[in-house]
Amino acid sequence: MKTVRCSLAICLSVLALAPVASAQDHVIGKSVLDRAVQQRVGQDEADREAIRSLLKRADVREVIGKAGLSLDKAQAGVSMLNGQELQQAASHARQVQDNLAGGASTLVISTTTVIIVLLVLLIIAIA
Repeated sequence: MKTVRCSLAICLSVLALAPVASAQDHVIGKSVLDRAVQQRVGQDEADREAIRSLLKRADVREVIGKAGLSLDKAQAGVSMLNGQELQQAASHARQVQDNLAGGASTLVISTTTVIIVLLVLLIIAIA
């Protein structure tokens, strides 16, 4: 009986320690984690800068004024965006920048709509 208890105790000890030993295989190193965080922060800042540079354009400011929206609120809202909202707004801002830089001398309805949607997203983020 003593041998059975001893064997059972050893088996339970091995089973209890097995998950701890295997968990060490999945640990992420500090340097990898730091790089991932820095990459994310860098991407977020690049996205914010894409939106800010669009808001600095004179033709965009004109559209904002005609739409009756606040440029100051939109600029303040850029720093409040994050995650998916930031990525979508930056994607729209880059698309508008590309359209305007690609030789489009006038704003078309779709570009105006994208600018207004972008500004509404920023204002909603503030509220």
